Order: sequence, then C-alpha cells, then structure tokens
Amino acid sequence: MPGRQSRRSVLATIAALPLTGALSACGGGGGDTRSGSTSSTGTSVSSRTGRKTRITFWSALRGSQEVVDAFNRGHDTIEVDFQQIPSGGQGGYAKLSNAARAGNAPDIATIEYPQVPGFAIDGVCRDITDLVGDGLRAKLLPQALGLTTFEKRVFSVPLDIEPMVMHYRTDLFERYGLTAPRTWEEFEEAARTVRRKGGERRMALFPTDGDTQLAAFAWQAGARWFDTSGGAWNLSLADAPTRRVAAFWQRLTDQDLVFMNAVESRQSDVQIAEGLVLSRLSGAWDAGAQMKARPAQKGKWTLAPIPQWDPADPGVGTHGGSTFAVTKDSPHPEAAMEFIEWQVSHPDALRARLSSGASSQYPAAPGLVATGRKAFDRAYYGGQDIYSLFEREAQKIRPDWVWGPRMTATGKIMKDGLARASGGQGSIIDAVRAAQEGTMPDLKALGLSTTQHST
Repeated sequence: MPGRQSRRSVLATIAALPLTGALSACGGGGGDTRSGSTSSTGTSVSSRTGRKTRITFWSALRGSQEVVDAFNRGHDTIEVDFQQIPSGGQGGYAKLSNAARAGNAPDIATIEYPQVPGFAIDGVCRDITDLVGDGLRAKLLPQALGLTTFEKRVFSVPLDIEPMVMHYRTDLFERYGLTAPRTWEEFEEAARTVRRKGGERRMALFPTDGDTQLAAFAWQAGARWFDTSGGAWNLSLADAPTRRVAAFWQRLTDQDLVFMNAVESRQSDVQIAEGLVLSRLSGAWDAGAQMKARPAQKGKWTLAPIPQWDPADPGVGTHGGSTFAVTKDSPHPEAAMEFIEWQVSHPDALRARLSSGASSQYPAAPGLVATGRKAFDRAYYGGQDIYSLFEREAQKIRPDWVWGPRMTATGKIMKDGLARASGGQGSIIDAVRAAQEGTMPDLKALGLSTTQHST
C-alpha cells in the first residue's frame, strides 16, 4: 500500500490510492493495454482469442436495454449482460459502492459527471487512459472528455453533455410582450414585467433542491468551485462569479420576481402544468422530459440560449449528463471499452436509445448530432431544430470546470441551506458557504491535501 504522503498528490488521489496495487495487478491504468482495444487497433481481445467474452453493465438510463440488445445482435465475440438499477440518488450509487467493496462490481457502470471524481478516489473507476485511443478522443467534445480527465488520466467516457438552455412558453411570452432575453439583465426586466402583469405567474423557478442548477449558473459566470492546481484540492465555492450569481437570484427571490421552491416536487409540477412558470432553465435533456411529462402543452414551448452575463464573452455551464466507467473489478477491460466506445459513438447505439422514447440528450460525440436530429420529433416544439441549438450552445461550455470529490455530500448541504433561505433563514450565498465548510471535513477524512478560499 502506498504511504499517506503519496496520497497527497492530486494524481495519486484521483487514482484511488488505497487500491492502486490491486489496480496495477489487474492491469488497470498500466501496461500495454492498448493493443487489444478497438480504439487503437480495431481488433478486440475476444476476436483475437476466438472466445465470446461476457461483460456486465449496470445503468439507470432509459433505453439501455435497447442499446444492449442492438449491440448483442451485431457482435458475436462480446455479449453484454444488462441490469437496470435505480438512479444514483435513489440507491444506484450505494449499490455500486457496496458491490465494489465486495469485489463484484459490474464491468461497466453509469456514473453522472459530478460523481466521477469520488468514484475514482474510492477506487471504483479504473484508470482507462491507456484504453482510450486517439480515434475515440477525436470523436468526443473536448469539454466533455475534460470532465472525466484528471491530471491527464481518464476515468470514464462521456455519453452526453448537457448545455443549460432556456425553455419558455411562447404563448405567454407573446401575451406579455416578451422576447427571449439575451442577457441576465433582460431576464430580470422580463421577470418584473411578468410580476406586474401576470398575476400569480412568475418568470421562473429558483429551485431549493437545485445544487446542480446553481453550479451550472456559477460555471457559466466563470466560477471554478474546485481545482487541483498545486497538488491539492482547492475549494472556492463562494468565489466572485458565484457571489454575482447568488446576489442576482437573491434579488429576484427577495422581490418575489421568481418562485423559490423544490423543482422535484408536486408544487413545481403544478406550477408548470398550470402555466404559472414562463421559463425553465435546465439541461438539453429536459426538452425530451418535458414532452413526456406534459404532452398537452405541445406547441406552447420553445427553446433559446441561456441568457448571458457578457454577450461578448459567451459561456455556458452544463446541467446533467452521464458517463461510462470500467470498474476496477472488471476482468475484461478491453471488451468493456469496446462496448463503451460503440455505445457513445455509433449511430446505431443512439438510434436504439432513442427508439425507447428516451430523451433529447445531446451526445458527447458531435458526430451523432445528425442522428439525434433525424430521430427527434420536432412537432412538440413547433418544428424547432433543437439539436442545432444544442450544438451551438455546447461549443460555449466553459472548459476547466472540475467537480469535487464528494459532490453528493456537498450538494446535500447546499440543498439544506437553499431550503432554509426560501424560508427567510439565511441566503443563497450562505448556503454556498455552508456547503464549502461542510465539504472540508470529508476531504480531510480522505487524507487529501486541501486548501480553501473563504470570501
């Protein structure tokens, strides 16, 4: 086992030091593994040996069974056994962690972006740097791959990347003489108009359970909540861009220009269903979710770019998105990577996923945009080509964002603080500061070298 001192380097930390020896013994992240991967040679280990390789895949993503079925029909050397598991927040991550501790994790697991660093540190994600060939790298949006790469080591492969966009009710915008706001200043002006003319209606909802939405807003403004410079995990959740974002939404909530309640709630469902919310700020995936949840509102919604702080320096953060990790327990990492690469970059994989009515998710491989565009039914959004909008917005995603090692815990503290703020106990920025302070003990308990900038 490596010593505590080596654990303090960022790379060693990300590489999950407690299991480094085990990973090396299994071939994870070391040795000449590229020779058997499709991304480097086009020939899988199973085809060289002539034996069918069976790999296991766990995911909560809709459409995964259809993807697995399509892969298995088209491949005779690898067979994927799929298990549908609950979403991460509903127990899926706990199941994965428990399986890894018991030494029987699946070959491949679906992990959302904010949880990748934590699973890497815990040794669940295998270091797959040597299995990700230049061909696959070239297919992926750089900002997406950057979110799964730490100190030049890759720990999972992106499936989708979800730029935050604005969804809005065209009929209600027309009623109140509004146009899609290009800046946050215009957004606030529109919110004042709705407050003045719209009775119970409001421009938007600021979600009290929206730690990931707040992260996307801050990311767009140029925040960097975490970074790994100087060989340490550096925390600065309440940095200047985040304070600007928090002050903006605090003003809107204080002046009753927007709702402030949980988005995952019956209250929010009613607000949207009854036309009380004129706009929704969320990831590209939510366009498909809206179609499924509220078919009766067909033709009433359209999508637009998220408002900007400075149109001369446009930026976007992401909200949502999933990745595929090869676990440290996988005895077949090359075969696992063959399936992952097919799943994230082959048109047949996307068509299979969309055949389930899955979503409007924006692929991390831009080469699949045409497939998604063709498969998506535009009627709900009045014929709008939403994939072209997503394509433009994805290019604006600011690079260099890093998720923290314990985002589930960080997010819970932030949610608790936002809920208190909605009742007048504290503020949005107080919730952010509490999340930073609450994160520090977790990082120290992991033996990580940490710094924090308090403001």
